[in-house]
Amino acid sequence: MKRREWMGVALAAGCGGSCREKPVAIAGPSPAPEAEPASQPLEDHWEHVMGGELSQPEPGILRIQWGESLSAIRWKGAPVTLPFEVEWEARRIDGSDFFSGLTFPARASGESLTWVVGGWGGALVGISSIDGKDAAENESTRHRAFEKGRWYRLKLRREGERLATWIDGEPVLDLDTSGKTLGLRPGPIDCCAPFGLATWQTTGEFKGLRWRALQD
Repeated sequence: MKRREWMGVALAAGCGGSCREKPVAIAGPSPAPEAEPASQPLEDHWEHVMGGELSQPEPGILRIQWGESLSAIRWKGAPVTLPFEVEWEARRIDGSDFFSGLTFPARASGESLTWVVGGWGGALVGISSIDGKDAAENESTRHRAFEKGRWYRLKLRREGERLATWIDGEPVLDLDTSGKTLGLRPGPIDCCAPFGLATWQTTGEFKGLRWRALQD
């Protein structure tokens, strides 16, 4: 399996309807998996689409402030194409629900899914939705403790019908979605499709987000 170059994703405050549609910068040759993402600023392609507020406590870090329910941003730059893998770091600053919800394209036919980290009271990890069941009700459901203020390294890979995720390098999910109905949980999360980040009644911070297409 050949991996293409990583595509750096700018984690900057949302720019509403004035987002510039320029090609995202390429971060260069693929580093080893342990290598840190490039820290230089790239073009801002995020749009604030739901609740909360956005801020940058320091360069390269995006803070999504909690709102009454969902707070979210959507990627407006070059599209993420299947198959792909994406990695980033996230942490919970305040609140007790999910601090990282990544919505991503799941099939070429247009379905999207959300990988929820720290939901349903703060400890649930899972995929919404599979066969109409959300992350708390399907075979992807896992539970683990998350410390407030600690950065977690997150990675997701989508190849064909295989969906795999890691937290701090540890495998968490390895699912075969063949024959299953995939889609977003009904509600405001659809504003993140096809690629976006969200928190739920929680302030979360993000850094180092990058993705790359996979090729046979």
